Amino acid sequence: MTSVKGIEESLQEVFGEKAPKLPEGGKKFLVEYNPYLVLIGAIFSAVGAYGLWNAARSVSSLVNWANELSRAYGGDTITNSNFTVWVWLGIAFLTVNALLYAFAYSPLKARLKKGWDYLFYVALLSVAYSVVSLFIDGRGFGSFLGGLIGSAIGFWLLFQIRPAYLKVKETTPSKTKTKD
Repeated sequence: MTSVKGIEESLQEVFGEKAPKLPEGGKKFLVEYNPYLVLIGAIFSAVGAYGLWNAARSVSSLVNWANELSRAYGGDTITNSNFTVWVWLGIAFLTVNALLYAFAYSPLKARLKKGWDYLFYVALLSVAYSVVSLFIDGRGFGSFLGGLIGSAIGFWLLFQIRPAYLKVKETTPSKTKTKD
């Protein structure tokens, strides 16, 4: 966890202090509607993970059918399954993103730093997913570059609203019953 805090502090310097500031109205909007945007992100991530799994499964079935047909007519195996380790990693990243988004909802609604931390983890995973996308067939350098640009924008927005989640909320002390 210490290394993640170090990364957070380094990125705070770049995206929170040195980067151009988001207007106050934009910050207020993001902080107010962030819990709902996170729910939308959770849904899209879950649908994306399922869609990737379903697409790879469908292609794998077609590949198996083509290979069986080829062997039936005396040919060799045409191609291999589309379920590579990179596809599995992509599915895993999207699933973890969906879970982190879902976990972030309640703390963000209460404006707790814990919710912001979940979003920070999602942003870090986004960078890692960009690297993985280099190795997924049909993706490549363009996906990698686009992912890094999207991550940079996400970090910028995240660090612009960070101060709203650093404030400690006042709690009302509970009344204690005393015996007379």
